[in-house]
Parts: sequence; structure tokens; C-alpha cells
Amino acid sequence: MYDFLIVGAGLYGSVCARELTDKGYSCLVVDKRPHLGGNCYTSNQKGIDVHVYGPHIFHTSNEEVWNYINRFATFHQYKFSPVANYIGNIYSLPFNLWTFQQIYGVSSPHEVEQKLSEMKKFDEPKNLEEVAINSIGWLMYQKLVYGYTKKQWMREPKDLPAEIIKRLPVRLTFDNNYFNDRYQGIPVGGYTPILRSYLKVLMLDLALSSRTLTETQQQRT
Repeated sequence: MYDFLIVGAGLYGSVCARELTDKGYSCLVVDKRPHLGGNCYTSNQKGIDVHVYGPHIFHTSNEEVWNYINRFATFHQYKFSPVANYIGNIYSLPFNLWTFQQIYGVSSPHEVEQKLSEMKKFDEPKNLEEVAINSIGWLMYQKLVYGYTKKQWMREPKDLPAEIIKRLPVRLTFDNNYFNDRYQGIPVGGYTPILRSYLKVLMLDLALSSRTLTETQQQRT
């Protein structure tokens, strides 16, 4: 009945279905959850667009990708500049010259590099804790990384792979923009309307004992 069966109605599966359908193929998209969007699913609750599985900021430096998604959505201009609250004190994130000034009292790239060189402890860091200490020093690690990481992963940071902490920017500028990407924003109305536009959906919610299978038929256009 269909040319393609696509498992998963998140961004990846929905874009695949849209592109294949535009090329003349028919697709059946299935998902174990009772909604579109995967972890990007948004639900309008009393007039508020709630990111049910946590907030997702769309960000990319690829102009083609940005132009593509703007065919289906309008974006709020949004710059992700988080802060950390440690025992009542507020610190700038991601790690930048503001943060180094707040914790170590140094505010120039040269001073920070010298300070980090003095605090470096591991020649060949092997885990998250060792990489973090080498990158931002022991005190900053204790205040801004250790507790949060342990809570988030439910494991000691020394038992986690180094790659996790390498995703966090460490900047020798006062730029507190979390992402380096050229384009970023949050879609007006959330992500669910985007995926409905991708799929032009007819949703059939089928209750199967303890599981729900949502079948979304991608119509030929």
C-alpha cells in the first residue's frame, strides 16, 4: 500500500516523509507515542505552548536548513544565555570571561590562560571530571559542573566519558550566547504545528493494551 514505512514521527522521520512525498512517493509514519514530534513535542496548555519533554532551541549555521524550516514556521528571535544559581550566587554561562571574573577574579584572555595553566592537573584527562578541571579549574568545576552533572546523569562525573563535557563552550570573550550557530530561535506555536505541516496528517490513535500506536498517513500532494 505504501512505498515507504517510516518509524518515528519526530523531526527526522517527518522531514523524510515530507521530502519523499514531494518526490511522488507514499509514506506511512508510525510512532509508539500518541503524538507527533518525539522529544520536541509541544502542547498548548491554557494558551501556553509547553515543551513537554523540555525546551528545544532550534539552532544551525546551515543557511539551507534555516531556509527550509522557515517554510513551515515563524520563529521567535531567541538567544540562549543561561545562568547558574549556586547557593544563591548567579553565574554567567556558558563559561566565558564573565564567569572567570566572577569566580577567579581574572577578566582578560591572557589572565585566564595563565590561571588555567597554573590549575591544570591532568596531562591526559580520561573522564568528564578530569577534562572539566583542566578546562575551567577545580573551583569552577565544583560550583558549576559537579552537582548538576551528578544530578543529571545520576552518576559521579569521574565515571562519565569526557565527550559529554566537551560539548560545553569555554570562551575567552564576554559572549554568553550558549550556541555558536548563526541562526537560532524557538518556533512560534511550538514544534507540533511544524510537523503537522510536514505531514498534513490524518492521525489514527489505536490503543493497544499498555501501548499506543499512532499511525500518520502521509497523503500524496
